[in-house]
Amino acid sequence: MGLKEVLEISKPRIVVLLVITAVTSMYAASKLVGPELSLTGLFHIIIAGALASAGSSALNHYYDKDIDPLMKRTSTRPIPSGRMKASHVLFYGIAVSVASVVYAALTLNWTSTFFIGLGIFFYVIIYTVWLKRNNSSNIVIGGFAGSAASMAGWTAATGFVPPYGIDLLGFLVGFLVFVWTPSHFWCLAMKIRDDYAEAKVPMLPVLVGMHKTSKYILVNTAILLPYSLALSFIPNGLGIVYFVIAAASGGLMLVYHYKLTKNPTSDFAWKAYKVTAPYLTIIFVAIALDAAFHFRF
Repeated sequence: MGLKEVLEISKPRIVVLLVITAVTSMYAASKLVGPELSLTGLFHIIIAGALASAGSSALNHYYDKDIDPLMKRTSTRPIPSGRMKASHVLFYGIAVSVASVVYAALTLNWTSTFFIGLGIFFYVIIYTVWLKRNNSSNIVIGGFAGSAASMAGWTAATGFVPPYGIDLLGFLVGFLVFVWTPSHFWCLAMKIRDDYAEAKVPMLPVLVGMHKTSKYILVNTAILLPYSLALSFIPNGLGIVYFVIAAASGGLMLVYHYKLTKNPTSDFAWKAYKVTAPYLTIIFVAIALDAAFHFRF
């Protein structure tokens, strides 16, 4: 077992994505809600968020060790390829997940700590253990794990102030991740449909076929776009900078997902996936920019 294998089970791309959502949410909350951003708090949310994501990903590797060898995409992962022992991955996943919650409790506030723990719970227990192999709504409900990262970042800035909960804008910003996830993941599921079929994982393309899945993706994106734009029109909401970027990026997704319904193949699903994948980073950077240059309608 080496550093390469540890990084692989930690899924660094997901770590980076979730840390970006947490950091940009924290910055936006400090500008739009207050109090003033703490650089030490920013450092702490990066560490706690990275540990939570890495630990959750490792536990996902451990639990899926029996189906990973059946899928081409995952057959070379550290456990099925024999590069790491399953027991070592389990220990690492539990240790790092626990460390993330303890670290958050010691350095952040209890609201932010709650959302970090909730994100781990949703990804490991709700998605990986309960839903992934049993229900086609697996990725829909499991997507809330990503929302928890944004909410943890938002409340890292605001959670010291009574009533210590999350305000409406913070919740709706975090919920963007939940709404985006099906469009994103179902495109990937269309690309690797045969893998999921081989492993008997009830992803939507396996159950309803490629054409129907493409329609579900279009419907979901048609919900995502107006939802994202509505955040500029709620009381004390986001502003023009965010609205313009959200309209452009969401509109591009909608175009590609409409084209996907006309060409519901794995190759075009991969193209649509590549358009969908950067959306979350773009939209959360837009939220931070909007908070920095806040021009309301």
